[in-house]
Amino acid sequence: MPWLIGLALLVVPIVEIYVIIQVGQAIGGWPTVGLLVLESILGAWLVKREGRRAWKALQSALETGKLPGRELTDGGLVLIGGTLLLTPGFVTDIFGFFFILPFTRPFTRPIARRVVSRFISRRASTLTPPAFTPFMPGAPTNQPRQPSGDVIQGEVIDPEK
Repeated sequence: MPWLIGLALLVVPIVEIYVIIQVGQAIGGWPTVGLLVLESILGAWLVKREGRRAWKALQSALETGKLPGRELTDGGLVLIGGTLLLTPGFVTDIFGFFFILPFTRPFTRPIARRVVSRFISRRASTLTPPAFTPFMPGAPTNQPRQPSGDVIQGEVIDPEK
């Protein structure tokens, strides 16, 4: 998985530069810059709107006691889409809009759930449970503590008696 992220960090900027150059050659330099700025403004507005909707849906689900699976997935998709929209370029903007738009999000929701569940199952299989101890360190027990180190013999005197 880390190698895939590294590869994406190398390939995505190259693809974005190539696409920007191709669009620039087709429609001109200034219209390309204008289109990128317009996409950024539209993306910022959509992230704000859909982020609020996802937050309100999450709050509503929590208030009603419903398990907020869909709401958390939508919030994560809006977060990922917003991050992609912050990246300058046409390709990442297309994916960002796909994650953010409310009519395309139902298509990405099952994919996101599959990816997250696969990630969790892989991580859970590598975890080992902690060794069993009869008591937690620092927790009170009914057994007297065994002295460690030097022992000083003494007597406790209660001043109220």
